[in-house]
Amino acid sequence: MTTERSLDDQRREFAARRFLAMPLAGTIAWIVAGIAGALLPPVQATWALFIATGSIVYLGLVLSRFTGENFTSRTRPKNTFDRLFLYTVGMSLLVYAIAIPFFMLDYTSLPLTVGILAGLMWMPLSWIIRHGVGLFHAITRTVLVTAAWFLLPTQRFTVIPAVIVAVYAVTIVILERRWRALATS
Repeated sequence: MTTERSLDDQRREFAARRFLAMPLAGTIAWIVAGIAGALLPPVQATWALFIATGSIVYLGLVLSRFTGENFTSRTRPKNTFDRLFLYTVGMSLLVYAIAIPFFMLDYTSLPLTVGILAGLMWMPLSWIIRHGVGLFHAITRTVLVTAAWFLLPTQRFTVIPAVIVAVYAVTIVILERRWRALATS
């Protein structure tokens, strides 16, 4: 006989996690995209950005084994909020339908659109875990990426990844402090 865990219990379990693997993966991917943007011609830089950002989920899966999160563990009980978060990842992937046509008109739009659209999943995370880190990440990322796109048009493939990496760095510090505070309470 199994007892169904309430949504509140599942939310508490989900919120108690570290949330470090995916931001680390995003940081690595955007560092790669920025280096490619600095060193490669535009066609290769755009491919590098597509491939690097498309690899974040897979890199996160690998990193989760080292951060203690182990996303692929079969021993962890199913959690409704895992599924909800996967839906937010899917939502972000679907908005490539905006990024790709815009990219086809102006290839320099790619860091802007992917940089903002891929960061949208942070907002629902804030609601789920009842913490402002996701709002900080999504809003700061959107504002700074947009500003960088307008202010530095000839450096979009390097400056925008640098902005995103900086936002990830702050986010990782916030998440780690949050997790340590939870562990000591």
